[in-house]
Amino acid sequence: MTQQLPQVPPHEAHDGYEPGEPRLAEVRNFRDVGGLPTVDGRAVRPGVLFRSGHLADATESDAAFLTGLGLHTVFDFRNAADAKLEGPDVALPGVRNVNIPLSDPADGKEFWKMVREGDLAQLRELLAEGRAAARMTESYRRMVVERTPEHSRVLHALAEESVPALMHCAAGKDRAGLSIAVTLLALDVERPAIEADYVKSNAPHRRYRVRRSSSTGSEQRSPEVMELLSPLFDARIEYLRAAFETIDTTWGSVDAYLTEGLELAPGTRERLRERLLTGA
Repeated sequence: MTQQLPQVPPHEAHDGYEPGEPRLAEVRNFRDVGGLPTVDGRAVRPGVLFRSGHLADATESDAAFLTGLGLHTVFDFRNAADAKLEGPDVALPGVRNVNIPLSDPADGKEFWKMVREGDLAQLRELLAEGRAAARMTESYRRMVVERTPEHSRVLHALAEESVPALMHCAAGKDRAGLSIAVTLLALDVERPAIEADYVKSNAPHRRYRVRRSSSTGSEQRSPEVMELLSPLFDARIEYLRAAFETIDTTWGSVDAYLTEGLELAPGTRERLRERLLTGA
């Protein structure tokens, strides 16, 4: 039976939202991953796997919509520093919240402090001449190699009981983006479809709201500052492809990554596919 998603306010076709995409007031980057095609002609089942930015600012109507999805589990990939900055997720009745911190794609307490509070000269030193993009690319490579236990835990949970599920981090593009991508790899979703879903996070209405301290003065959101920060808040396809390349160079293939790196047995992978995919 196809799950009927809760009703959401209508939106205009020209405002950047896709047909059927809900308009949530204070939850950024929300979408259903359903419909993505697999290499064997199946598709991700609608209403079972969602992704978004954090839920800390969700309004009453946002929370009502999320509750109506019938979620079993919310996977929160933020760390303690994120939660301190943004606040805890809203509580959704009957939903299990699982916090699995993943390394931030541009990690480091001092780094992010500089991003929020540094002046223009400091940001130039930190981020200019490709340094921001290089840092992001390297962080994706590290996250694939260093966070295999966490990604394994998520996939095993999805295979056993944790659907429908929502995965999120702060912006919903890096830690959640990679975790969604890993899940889709395990489902044999076509690579172009995985990449197309990933870059949807660049839509203006989905992007993370950059927080800059007012102490940085009038330049805090100047065009140059925003250009320097852009690589940190973009969902650039080269970041995701760097993760895929790391899988190939480290394990030799996606199948080896899933079986050796994530310890996903054939039976577990098949249960995952049964839960999350449409019939053949």
